Amino acid sequence: QVQLVESGGGLVQPGGSLRLSCAASGNIFSIYTMGWYRQAPGKQRELVATIMSLGTTNYADSIKGRFTISRDGAKNTVYLQMNLLKPEDSAVYYCMLRNGYQTNYWGQGTQVAVSS
Repeated sequence: QVQLVESGGGLVQPGGSLRLSCAASGNIFSIYTMGWYRQAPGKQRELVATIMSLGTTNYADSIKGRFTISRDGAKNTVYLQMNLLKPEDSAVYYCMLRNGYQTNYWGQGTQVAVSS
């Protein structure tokens, strides 16, 4: 079994910053991709950013230039630095890990609220 523990969510004013962290543990065969998705009330879960094992990144158009994904391979941890936050970034952010067998694992989610 794989466990993903997220942290770093909270309430921030528009224009502010937050840094999300997700630490993976357990029976990790190999990490193919880690990333972040988000889901706002009444909306479908959507991709935010992913990073592959060799460092290739992929970002949603809506957050390009504002968010940066990174990872620490030794710690099996992925980060999401979120700058210039907007109210429309408010959502539950979920960490995702895809292993070498192409099996996806999800964290419990961390709430991000952007409001004045």
